[in-house]
Amino acid sequence: MRKASLVLAGALLGATAMGVVQQHGLLGTAVAASADTYRYLNLFGDVFERVRSEYVEAPEEQKLIDAAINGMLQSLDPHSAYMDASKYEDRQVDIRGEFGGLGIEVMMENKLVKVVGPIDGTPASRADIRAGDFIVKIDGEDVEGMSLQDAVKKMRGPVNTPITLTIKRDSAEPIDIKIVRDIVKVRVVRHRVEGDNVGYVRIASFSEPTFDNMRSAIEEIKSKVPADKLKGYVVDLRNNPGGLLDQSVQVSDAFLERGEVVSLRGRKADDVQRFSARSGDLTDGKPVIVLTNGGSASASEIVAGALQDHRRATVLGTRSFGKGSVQTLTRMGNQGALSLTTARYYTPCGRSIQAKGIEPDILLLPNVPEELKDKVDSKGEAGLEGHLTNEGGEERSASSTYVPQEAAEDVQLQQALALLRGEKTDANFPPNKDSIPADCGIKSQSAKVPADNAGGAKN
Repeated sequence: MRKASLVLAGALLGATAMGVVQQHGLLGTAVAASADTYRYLNLFGDVFERVRSEYVEAPEEQKLIDAAINGMLQSLDPHSAYMDASKYEDRQVDIRGEFGGLGIEVMMENKLVKVVGPIDGTPASRADIRAGDFIVKIDGEDVEGMSLQDAVKKMRGPVNTPITLTIKRDSAEPIDIKIVRDIVKVRVVRHRVEGDNVGYVRIASFSEPTFDNMRSAIEEIKSKVPADKLKGYVVDLRNNPGGLLDQSVQVSDAFLERGEVVSLRGRKADDVQRFSARSGDLTDGKPVIVLTNGGSASASEIVAGALQDHRRATVLGTRSFGKGSVQTLTRMGNQGALSLTTARYYTPCGRSIQAKGIEPDILLLPNVPEELKDKVDSKGEAGLEGHLTNEGGEERSASSTYVPQEAAEDVQLQQALALLRGEKTDANFPPNKDSIPADCGIKSQSAKVPADNAGGAKN
């Protein structure tokens, strides 16, 4: 049985749903329900049969069952849900970080699909698809009237299968371009050297390639900037909706020498899992500033919380989303999968960020354009109907999700760069390791952990 762990942020962030999820095979034997429960299940069967046979229009039976299952799960919390086979496959694409497709970034403009740009080395790039092209037909079918999601789904497909795009370029007549689909890897980590002395690493989500991509990014930055000149790193987790738990552990581990990264606690008192770091800091102890905002959720909050508790990094920006729950993803035969909330997670100092979020060490609001001020705030987990409550009773809404496209206009990024370069100062940077609470236990934790419960090897 293959197991993987994720951290579910949800489509509520305007991104594909993700979360702390453990994948299992088919359901095993469950604890027997009470006699009353079985009577209610019989009642459900009677109601279903009455609807199926007597409703004024013949209903789709599968849709009735799916709606009933989802109604049950949605009564629990916003992150428990049933996925049909199609949605489950979409989730697997998010987990793997790759898919069969063309390799183009697109957006909707004037009811047509506009190419933002082809990804280097992909079928779209080789076929000379260009930024600014409009896709007017997909395999002869008009795009106008399609949603962006439907158009993207049509362009994805099995590797080595052909597709014809009808392209409108400038004022010329539309042209047909035949492309053969191939494996496209999602670019989840982007990096660059800011100025000539600060490494910038942007992590968009936590899928299977994330840690390897981040490690490569750090290695490339170190190869470009001599150690004596490198001032430190900015790790940008803004609007990162989450992803795989093991990736969040490994990313945290990359900056830590030892100690707990995160713990998961289920319904039973003894149902606890702890994940710890192995020795070795990929950044050689250089200063780190982590950027967060109201769109930073789940796995990104695990990373921010771990580095903040260990006083390894200063968190700058605004309060994070506040999703501190864990989902288990169970395949249900060939019918789909069940995503069920099964635990909460806690930072190394035992903090639950559920419906509360990570408070930044340095609070800095973005400069939001006037026309967007009512459109970029996230209410966070606390704003979701039916969310799990915070055990401490204190809940807070999230914050702005605005990030400007131009680095020069990004006051949060510019503040981080100025702090790392010593151009500005703040009492919370660098973080003071002596301020770790005495009851946190981080200082006394050993780096040695069981092999099946450790972060990824740092090599």
